[in-house]
Amino acid sequence: MNKVLTISASPHSFGVDSTQKIMYGVVLALLPALAASIYYFGIGALIVTAAAVISSVGFEYLIQKYVMKVKPSISDGSAMVTGLLLAFNLPTNIPIGLVILGSLISIGVGKLSFGGIGQNPFNPALVGRVFLLISYPVQMTSWPKPIIGRMNYLDAETGATPLAVVKEGLKNGESFSSIDIPAYLDLFFGYLGGCAGEISAFAILIGGIYMLWKKIITWHIPLTVLGSMVFFSGLLYLINPEGFADPIFHLITGGAMLGAFFMATDMVSSPMSVKGQIIFAIGIGFLTIVIRVFGAYPEGVSFAILIMNAFVPLLNTYFKPKRFGEVKKNG
Repeated sequence: MNKVLTISASPHSFGVDSTQKIMYGVVLALLPALAASIYYFGIGALIVTAAAVISSVGFEYLIQKYVMKVKPSISDGSAMVTGLLLAFNLPTNIPIGLVILGSLISIGVGKLSFGGIGQNPFNPALVGRVFLLISYPVQMTSWPKPIIGRMNYLDAETGATPLAVVKEGLKNGESFSSIDIPAYLDLFFGYLGGCAGEISAFAILIGGIYMLWKKIITWHIPLTVLGSMVFFSGLLYLINPEGFADPIFHLITGGAMLGAFFMATDMVSSPMSVKGQIIFAIGIGFLTIVIRVFGAYPEGVSFAILIMNAFVPLLNTYFKPKRFGEVKKNG
């Protein structure tokens, strides 16, 4: 017999989108948030972002070439996306050494220790962010105040984020309406302290809409995350409007928008089926509000996504997508 039957693993259907095309589409979608960060925080945002991207790409190349002994895959753009998302989860005055350490953890531990792109169970950028938060809590919670055109970096004036201000005020018995926070329009456009890339809900929405338009992501995860945050925070607000923040505040502060559109939607660490994605997203929204309201930390998006990442294999097992060519049986 001259003919050889070649058997390969699924999937057996192909599309026009490549990993490289998708990743660079995500990079493009992140540019509005990067521009907003540079506008509000100045050169610090540019330095932190450049350090995270360069070190993430460099570590991926070095680990793959000299440790894993495989062909480096830095051209696919996934390391660049990890670097950008890591930078967007860091203060813009954080020392460069910690940025590089975070990149090493994100790429080396969060991604390549599981085999590389397509095999990591957790979002790599969030692995690096949470590692730094636990290991260096002071540096990771020293938020620079937005000063347009700022040229200094490490000596930036710092202050609490709106989430931290509200949490501390409610803890001390103040009513929500009496707590001094920026106007919601300022919060929406990004005039607040916080991580580099999560401050402007407006800029992130532009990138999210672009990804939906280009079909890089679907609506199921981001809209369900945000919708469940509105639902659970709304219930608390209806019970006690002065004891809990309203749903709009939760949506336009912290990492809600960035997490919903850019991190929870990671194709590798999110469920395959629509039903699984909906449950996954509801869990993220619920845990985010629980951590924000009842936890010790004022923000909860990163922890919520990583916790739900751990449930993805179970969700994929229970909510299996329809097999290619499968015919539904009657009766």
